[in-house]
Amino acid sequence: MEIDFADPGFVADPYPALGELRERAPIGWHEGTGRFLAAGHAEVNAVLRDRRLGRFWVDREPACVWEPFNTLHRNQMMENEPPVHTRLRSLVAQAFGRGHVERLGPAIETSAAALLAGLEGEFDLLAEVAEPLAVTVIAELLGVPEADRHRLRPWSAAIVRMYEVTRTREAEEAALDACREFAAYLDHLAAVRRDAPRDDLISHLVAARDGTDRLSGEELVASAILLLNAGHEASVNTLGNGMVALLRHPEQMARLRADRALIATTIEEMIRYDPPLHLFARTAAAEVTIGGVTVPAGSEVAALFGAANRDPDVFAAPGAFDAGRDPNPHVGFGAGLHFCLGAPLARVEMRAALAALLGRFPGLELAEEPPQRPTFVLRGYTRVRLRAVR
Repeated sequence: MEIDFADPGFVADPYPALGELRERAPIGWHEGTGRFLAAGHAEVNAVLRDRRLGRFWVDREPACVWEPFNTLHRNQMMENEPPVHTRLRSLVAQAFGRGHVERLGPAIETSAAALLAGLEGEFDLLAEVAEPLAVTVIAELLGVPEADRHRLRPWSAAIVRMYEVTRTREAEEAALDACREFAAYLDHLAAVRRDAPRDDLISHLVAARDGTDRLSGEELVASAILLLNAGHEASVNTLGNGMVALLRHPEQMARLRADRALIATTIEEMIRYDPPLHLFARTAAAEVTIGGVTVPAGSEVAALFGAANRDPDVFAAPGAFDAGRDPNPHVGFGAGLHFCLGAPLARVEMRAALAALLGRFPGLELAEEPPQRPTFVLRGYTRVRLRAVR
């Protein structure tokens, strides 16, 4: 089955086509993208976990043009396999694990409540809640001064457009500019923290060591940008996509309002039902068989998260939103070696935002049909206007 990833109808609602693809071939060759597509839950898990498949960064050419983008990617853990990945993840995890989730928890709850406190009537969930909350969380995590935080969102948004199946030359140029500016900014901030460390992630990345080993300057910058881009985009779109899904299932919203203990399972269902990341590609280092299909060495396989998350072999009534779904073995945070390092922080942020929304507004409804972003890999809306009702 051929899927046109640029087709507006597919981007607006990819799930029927992904379901048909999964039913016909849980893994199979896709001529349009020149790669294998894994759509079944078992097949996606195999792609993410099999060590014969990996991420092997190849610099974009010409190097003189793409060096700002290449430098960030060849030095980050997501684009490397062991032993490089093991070393980078160990050093970053050492810094990330120094109580940052616990430190930020109360501040996230306070920020979410403060953002909602002044809202009345209609408001844009993305622009007025999700985006400023995500920027605040990641800026507090990294230690970005408040006066500079407005720069983070545009940099992140420009860079992540590079990961789409289709993109324009203008988007590429904007991404290169963002890479240069963001890298220069973080390199400067790391130098400041090296001389005057604080209790923030940049300071801890500067100090992270494994014996005599430490992160290079380029590795530190690349790691910080990866955490911001992945965490920021995922948080904003998970809340936007998830609230739209929840409001389109009013019986589940009523169920959640009646039992706030369901907030945790509701967040997991938001990630499963309409995930913010839909595609993660890996390359075969050697010939490998997945789901009975032989993938030759050197071939790419794209794991389709949205398809896997609605596999009826794993999820009962996969097309329905179930606020209490448990167990919920979704692949929204990935799996295996590249499982999302920031998942615990993302969960804290999402739970705080949802709890604040429920506490602030006795009733909410969609004020309009939310317009979809014209992207597939990173799925979300351009705005989500909500109306408070009583």
